[in-house]
Amino acid sequence: MSAVIGAFAALVAVAVLGYVVGLFGVLRSEDELVLSRLAFFVATPALLFTTVARAELKSIFSVVLVTNLVSLFVVQAVFLLVAAVIWRRSRSQATIGVLASSYVNAGNLGVPVAAYVLGNGALVAPIVLFQVLIMAPIAFAVLDGDRQGSGRRVSVKTIVTRPLRNPLTVASLLGLLVSLLGVRLPAPVMRPIDLIAAAAVPVALIAYGLSLSAGTKDSITLRRDVVLAVALKTFAQPLLAYTIARWLLDLHGPALLAPTLLAALPTAQNVYVYAVHYRSSRTLARSAVLLSTLLSIPIMILIAGLLT
Repeated sequence: MSAVIGAFAALVAVAVLGYVVGLFGVLRSEDELVLSRLAFFVATPALLFTTVARAELKSIFSVVLVTNLVSLFVVQAVFLLVAAVIWRRSRSQATIGVLASSYVNAGNLGVPVAAYVLGNGALVAPIVLFQVLIMAPIAFAVLDGDRQGSGRRVSVKTIVTRPLRNPLTVASLLGLLVSLLGVRLPAPVMRPIDLIAAAAVPVALIAYGLSLSAGTKDSITLRRDVVLAVALKTFAQPLLAYTIARWLLDLHGPALLAPTLLAALPTAQNVYVYAVHYRSSRTLARSAVLLSTLLSIPIMILIAGLLT
């Protein structure tokens, strides 16, 4: 337990550093975008490639993926039922809400948690792949087809090829290919990649803390759509993952930690990007990202303390 809490303390300390340097103006709010892009396009893909390439396949496609998928489908169904059937939201509004309640921050926060707390960054790779290769394209297809929503039309080719333009997906797939072929890349090739990968966690966490230092009062609303999405993402999804792992898969003790902890990750910032692009439910997406992010750290620390 002490090792897990210590790992979380290290992550929180770096995030707090990002918050402090933002609070005192050492880094500006716009620098958060630069750091996030550095983490997203350069450092995190390097980390995902090295961890997946060196991992055993059974550790990549583990119980984490099963529990994540089942809990994800349940919370999505609940939000869709309430928003579309009871509240009569449009397809675009319901789709953004579904993403806000289930699309986890697997890149900027999931990779650090998997690498430092769980000791295996490859655990988050199947979540990244599922979200980018399957979940996001389906959401885009619905949003692109909603004439009463965004009104934007995107070609089928764009929808199909969009995941292949995501560096996290490309890095994970390349690492998976290396692992499947059993190839051992020479040290001169891996050494610079490892060096870049080492920057992924601190850069992502500093950007994460820096984003929290910006004023958020005017960006948050507590409308019922937001409350439902945040409650499902922050509380229901990890509880469902725990229930599935404990009572259906018969896992005990520390084995419960990985699926429960990764299910507690907050809503990804990508959801807000999608909402802006499709001009639908931007306030919902922004509020869900901010509130779930603020709630996630204490909840994940509590989960780590109870399950180790």
